[in-house]
Formats: sequence, structure tokens, C-alpha cells
Amino acid sequence: MTRERRLSLLKTLPGFLISAFFLWFTFKGFKLADFKNVRLEAPIWIAGVVVFSVAGYTVRCYRWWRMLRSVGARFSACARVFMTSLAANNILPLRIGDVMRIFTYSGDLNATPSIILSTVILEKLLDIFTLAILFVVTIHFSKDVSQHLLVGAEVGIAVSTVGLLVLVFGARVLEQPVKRLFARTKNEKLAKLEHWLLLALDCIRQIGVLGTLGLVGYSFVAWFFEGLLYVSAAHLVGLQTDWAGPWQAVAQANLSFLIPSSPGGIGPFEWACKDALIRHGATVSSGGIFGLLIHAWLLVSITAVGGGMFLIHRFQSSRRKPLLVEIETLPTALP
Repeated sequence: MTRERRLSLLKTLPGFLISAFFLWFTFKGFKLADFKNVRLEAPIWIAGVVVFSVAGYTVRCYRWWRMLRSVGARFSACARVFMTSLAANNILPLRIGDVMRIFTYSGDLNATPSIILSTVILEKLLDIFTLAILFVVTIHFSKDVSQHLLVGAEVGIAVSTVGLLVLVFGARVLEQPVKRLFARTKNEKLAKLEHWLLLALDCIRQIGVLGTLGLVGYSFVAWFFEGLLYVSAAHLVGLQTDWAGPWQAVAQANLSFLIPSSPGGIGPFEWACKDALIRHGATVSSGGIFGLLIHAWLLVSITAVGGGMFLIHRFQSSRRKPLLVEIETLPTALP
């Protein structure tokens, strides 16, 4: 392992410490009996958990293929690479899965790394926008929320909506203003932000207005299925909450991935899910344990499916270098 790679891995230590803190904060005061009391109250809902998991990630794969179909990428290849990257992100540090998606598999997708990077950035923007709307809608039905939080959420969603509309309808004319805005600074982080914005704008410009609006629609469908997954899981374990609880948990738990932590977002996810469910009538113990269970399901199922796709492709291909060699030659961060 190179010195640069060792230093990069050392930078992941704070993420593991953050995860450890959130796990302690989330489950402090819990007793072993709280976990032993978990029961499958309505096993029929297992079908809902499985079906809506498959549906949600199928739509995500389709959305990404829609971004790349203009370069000739096949849906099967997009689905394999997408799920493989999610599996890698769950078990490896430094967002290695996203880096592999951009660099390792660009040839499989008939696209350059810069094109793939632009789609990854657009994908993240669409997800954050959709989750922000879901959070704002569900927080209004919370039993314990301050007026300041409501106002802040509404302002945030208004800004996000305006920003997305500007990106969609103004992508062709925004490139030069963005360049002029960042021209006076030589800050490395701001330069990287400019680079990412320009890539996203270029991606939107090439997809077109109707195509980008279609991607927004697919994003809502994907997260709708995710919400139904949480609802099914709530019925499965007999979680006592109002109708909005699982939906706010979807928004809050997935937005928690913005908090730096260990691979898979362990810790912040459980805390955010518990906090959301408590606001909608769940007990402290049931909210925390539900967050742990739903996260475990997502981590295991996504990693198993993505890892299986990766291994099948490996066995079918004889030109691949060993995985550890590929990882060693990858950049230590997104460009």
C-alpha cells in the first residue's frame, strides 16, 4: 500500500469516531430486553419489504441509465455498475464505490470519467432535492417541532426548488456566469466546487429540459418506493407511529448521509431514523431499534446484490485485474 493511500485511510478515522459517537448517543440507556422484545407482528409484510426494495433500486438504476443512454450505455451494465458501487460504498472507506463507478467501469459504460462524474453529481442533487421536499412535507405533521424549524424547512425547500428550476431551464446560459463568479478565487475547494457545478450544468444541458424533468420524476418514484419499504417494515414489526413517521424517517435518515461517518453511514442513520419516528409517536426504544433493523436490511441486501453482480461479472470476464490492484490504482478522492 502506498504512503498516499495510508494517509487517506488515516483520514477515515474521524468518520469511524463519529459513527461510534452517534451509535452511543442513539442507544444509550437501552436494555438488552428492548432488543429481545422485537417480534415480527405481521410476516406478510416481508413481501412488501422485498418488493419495494427491488422496485426502488430498479428505478434508480433506470434513472442513471437515462442519463447515460446517449453515449450508448446498456441498462444491464448501468445496473451492475450502480449496484456494485453502492455495495463498495457500504464496506469500503473514502466513497471508493463512487470512485470505481467513475474510473474503473467507464469503459463498460462507453463513457469518459468526466461524463460519469457529471451524472453522479446530478444524481446526488436530485436525491437531496427530493428528500428535502419529503422532509418539509412530513415535518408539518410532527408532534414536536418548533415554528423556527418549520420556517427554515420551508425556506430551504423554496430555495432548492428555485435552484433546481434555474439549473434545468438555465443550464445553457449559466456556465459563463459560474466561471466569472469563481474567477477571482484560487481556493482549491472552491475551484473543485466550480468544476462540479460546471459538470452538472453540462450534463443537464446535454440531457435537455424534458429529459431532466423526467429524471426529477424518476427520483420521486424511487423515493416513493423507499417510503413504502419503510411503511412495510413498520407494519412488519408493529411499530406504533402515525402515517407520516416512516416517511419522515426516509427523508431524515437518508439526509444523514451528508454527515461524514464510517462506510454505510452507520450511526447517523440510526440516530436520524429514531429522532424522526419519536416526533411521530414512536417510543424511544422502538424508534431506535427500527432504525437499526431497517439499516441492517439495506446494508445486507444492497451489499449482497451489488457484490453478487460484481462476482458474476468477474467470473465471466478474464481481462480484469485483481480487485485490490484496481483499488490501489484509483484516485484517493473524487476529482
